[in-house]
Amino acid sequence: MKVLVAEDDTSLQRGLQHVLNAAGHQATIVGDGVYADTLLATESFDLLVLDLGLPGMNGLDVLQRLRRRKQLTPVLILSARDRTEDRVHGLDTGADDYLTKPFELSEFEARVRALLRRGQGATVQLGDLEWSWAERQARVAHNEIALSLHETTLLEAMLQTPGKVVAKHLLASRIGGDNMVEVYIHRLRRKLANAGVEVRTVRGFGYLLRETNHDG
Repeated sequence: MKVLVAEDDTSLQRGLQHVLNAAGHQATIVGDGVYADTLLATESFDLLVLDLGLPGMNGLDVLQRLRRRKQLTPVLILSARDRTEDRVHGLDTGADDYLTKPFELSEFEARVRALLRRGQGATVQLGDLEWSWAERQARVAHNEIALSLHETTLLEAMLQTPGKVVAKHLLASRIGGDNMVEVYIHRLRRKLANAGVEVRTVRGFGYLLRETNHDG
């Protein structure tokens, strides 16, 4: 899973990165809110770990902008603010969980596992395509579509932000090579031909997934 950690404490950065990498996740570490907001607007992540006291743009502003863009990325807030009203405000703003500093890394890891399970537990419907995050399975009219591992990985990446371009280099990073993206996109298009969706090429940028009856 791709996890963005927005935290400006360098020692805590190292600890969180170690825990996430040890669990098999791909952790991206940033130290200010402006950079975090930029990454969230241009890339897809499976989880955002968000410190509230960020320089440049505070964590709540980052969170508000994320939700205004209709992005459903699960968010775990980290904060030294331990008042009940602070926790309530963070959750009401759109966070999924709130962890008060200082905390044990084992608890952090457990919260991450729970949020990733929750984030993948839903079913997405786009056109006639139904996708189960928990099963990593695509269906049309309850019939399963057989996808390879790389095809599944690319479809998941585009389903995280349907209708928005996913950069080709980001897709390549998920399947281990730029040269193979076009091959697997071509195979994916064939398998989704009757699913009421299309994988559109945005030349010079990447690919997006949208319903075939999309206007424009």
